[in-house]
Amino acid sequence: MRAMLLFYAVGSVVRSDCSGDVSTTCKPCHSGTFMSQPNGLHECFTCKHCDKSQGLYIQRTCTTMQDTICDVLDGYHCIDYFNSQCRHAEKHRVCRPGQETKTPGTKASDTVCVDCPPGFYSPSGLNCIEWTDCAARNEIQKEDGSPVKDVTCEQKPKECLVDLIVTSVVEFFRGFFC
Repeated sequence: MRAMLLFYAVGSVVRSDCSGDVSTTCKPCHSGTFMSQPNGLHECFTCKHCDKSQGLYIQRTCTTMQDTICDVLDGYHCIDYFNSQCRHAEKHRVCRPGQETKTPGTKASDTVCVDCPPGFYSPSGLNCIEWTDCAARNEIQKEDGSPVKDVTCEQKPKECLVDLIVTSVVEFFRGFFC
C-alpha cells in the first residue's frame, strides 16, 4: 500500500495516510508552497525568494507545481550557484579613473579593468584616451599628463613679435653706439 503514496499528484501532498478501511487522501499545496514531483510527502516545499538586495529578480513565479526561478539583475554577476541556479549576485566592478574596461561584466562574470598604458588617460574609468599631441596642434606642452588627466597645451609665443622686439632692441642700442 505504501508504494501507492509515491503517485500523489504534482502540486499536492498526503493529507492523511490510509488506516484500516480509510484510504489515503491528498491535499493541494497552498500559496507560497509547491510540490514539483509525484510524492508521498506530508508537506509542500516553501517557494524560493528572489531578493533584490542579493542582485536577483523573479524570472518565473512560484506555482503550486513549480518553484520560483530567480535570475541575475542587469549590472550584477552571480557569485553563488546551487543546483545550477544563482543564489547570490554582486554589482559589477566599476573601473577607477586611470583604468578602462577590458571585459564588460556579464551575469556570470565580473567586469575586468586594466590600467591605462603610458601616454594615455581615463578620467572616468571607461576608456583610455591618448594624450593630446600639442606639437600636432602647433602648440607647446604646458603640463604633463597622468593616467587620469590629459596633457595641457598652450599657444606658442608669436615668433614675429619676438623677432620685432629683438630687432627693435638691437636698433635702439645701435643708435647709442654708432
